[in-house]
Amino acid sequence: MGAVELILVRHGESEGNVAAAKADRARADRVLVPARDADVVLSATGREQAAALGRHIATWSADELPESVWVSPYARACQTADIALETAGLDLEPRWDERLRDRELGILDALTGRGVRRLHPDEADRRRWVGKLYYRPPGGESWADVALRLRSVLADLDREEDGRRVLLVTHDAVITLFRYVCERIEEETLLEGARGNPIRNCSVTRLVRPSGAGRWTAAVVNEVGFLERSDAPVTEHPGQGRGR
Repeated sequence: MGAVELILVRHGESEGNVAAAKADRARADRVLVPARDADVVLSATGREQAAALGRHIATWSADELPESVWVSPYARACQTADIALETAGLDLEPRWDERLRDRELGILDALTGRGVRRLHPDEADRRRWVGKLYYRPPGGESWADVALRLRSVLADLDREEDGRRVLLVTHDAVITLFRYVCERIEEETLLEGARGNPIRNCSVTRLVRPSGAGRWTAAVVNEVGFLERSDAPVTEHPGQGRGR
């Protein structure tokens, strides 16, 4: 037996997300990041989204509520969890786990797509050739590297959260790769989904496995309707830069 449900939540919009969008609009090479990646905090919109998430969680029935919380130690994820739990009135102590951190981009960190092509054309070519799943920038991680660390997280969840529903507050690539591992998605399907349905800020994805063993099934993917009902902005910030 193991965990029976994973409630995957992407952090709210961060100041890094805002800076990356501004850099893209300006056709700049670099994102003017406000802090190192681990210290990037939520924007005002991100805090609003996290509160809306908390109000949404407060409407869940007893058999839907999380029984424990695991969180990326990055500031934007911790803030999202803290605001949501306080707003929902849930007395759960978050457990920080560095394996839930965002993907490391190495020398491409804080570069826009344009910046990668202009400043590191050889890496841009190598990324196209190798593909998104397996491309590892110098000093960084591939998606496959992130998937490997998530497999170890899942082993710990099964050992420590037997029969429980677990809320995980993390990052967009991490949520995508949880699905890849848990649902045993093929590479082509994974990449099509990432392009066509990028993970939105503060969205909820539920993976369920009532038996506590075997393959997981996605019951909810990238849900943001509760943000719209709360008149909170729905934001989508995929791609390069910090605060992902």
